[in-house]
Amino acid sequence: MPRRMKAIAIAAGMGCAALSGTALATPAAPARPVPQAAAEGAGVANTAPTSAAAPATAAPTSPLLAQDGAPATTIDPQVGLPIDGRIGLQPQVTKNGEFAHWMHNGVLVPVITAICVLVLLLLAWVVFRYRRAANPVPSKTSHNTLVEVLWTLGPVVVLVLIAIPSIGLLQAQFKPAPAGAVTLKAIGNQWYWTYQYPDHGGIEITANMLKEKDQVAPGERARTDADGPRLLAVDNRIVLPVGVPIRLITTSNDVIHSWAIPAFWMKLDAVPGRLNETSFTIEKPGLYFGQCSELCGARHAFMPIAVQAVPPAQFAAWVAAKGGKMPGSAAPSSSVIPQPGAEGSAAEAAQANAADAVTGPAENASTPAQSPSSAQGATGNPAGPGNAGQ
Repeated sequence: MPRRMKAIAIAAGMGCAALSGTALATPAAPARPVPQAAAEGAGVANTAPTSAAAPATAAPTSPLLAQDGAPATTIDPQVGLPIDGRIGLQPQVTKNGEFAHWMHNGVLVPVITAICVLVLLLLAWVVFRYRRAANPVPSKTSHNTLVEVLWTLGPVVVLVLIAIPSIGLLQAQFKPAPAGAVTLKAIGNQWYWTYQYPDHGGIEITANMLKEKDQVAPGERARTDADGPRLLAVDNRIVLPVGVPIRLITTSNDVIHSWAIPAFWMKLDAVPGRLNETSFTIEKPGLYFGQCSELCGARHAFMPIAVQAVPPAQFAAWVAAKGGKMPGSAAPSSSVIPQPGAEGSAAEAAQANAADAVTGPAENASTPAQSPSSAQGATGNPAGPGNAGQ
């Protein structure tokens, strides 16, 4: 009987500790972060302020532009990039990121810690209390209904309490962007990124990694500390407005890539022949760095991403300086965004041109050739997209 009572006490302790570990997950801060809100339904005004005043014209040498074609911005050494020796997640600058950061530090870590400590203490107590010297005759107990119920219900309760915020965060990460959001299309290539702004005059930017001084060829621009960390700096940053919903669309021209910015809590796969979409809103100006996060070939480690977040008026000025135009404030995105290889895409036109060079033009060819190149600003890198062969 005493041994049975001890077993019951052990099971009760396990259940109580599991529940107390969940209770410890409640944050002390009065204001808890919340995921981003969903886009409003039809007939409800939900327009992003993307029509900020901008200069009517801007020359390519506009003082608003730095060497890489983006507004000059100083890098914050504590935000938007990895820090040597830092433990934990990067500071988050989106609502989903703030909520995920709270959930990690306020829910998951306390629960994991409480469970690990409980299991360790139980193991130590069992090893000491039921060692051979203290129990020369082992117990023959085979079942205990109360113990089995408690060690089953305890973990179930913990998992359910964790699942509630987890499902909400997962749902928030794929909410559609509202009308008036800035559409950014990121196209993965081996091994560089191409970006398009279909709602802003078709601006297209190709971003290659900047190499170190001892690696550049004559005429190429080497990385400096002002460009960003080693292996993360690019010759062309993309520019996005702060406080405006961003509609991100990813795809690929060759293999699967993944567009990831840790400070945005953002990782979206770029799959050939498919358009993936999500949305987010940047809440703090600055420079934010990321990388391709899907193994995509020999130079996978050399596909960095650099995002420059600026106020809406400065974004509008950058669009004008790049030769684009701002859309109407109340007009939702209506631009056709073809997948790679689809009729009318640059990749399809390039394949048709290559076939024509070998076999002659097909009689039913009706798609005009499109150039994959575009004005990108002063890159100083004549090697071309991806620095092929280097």
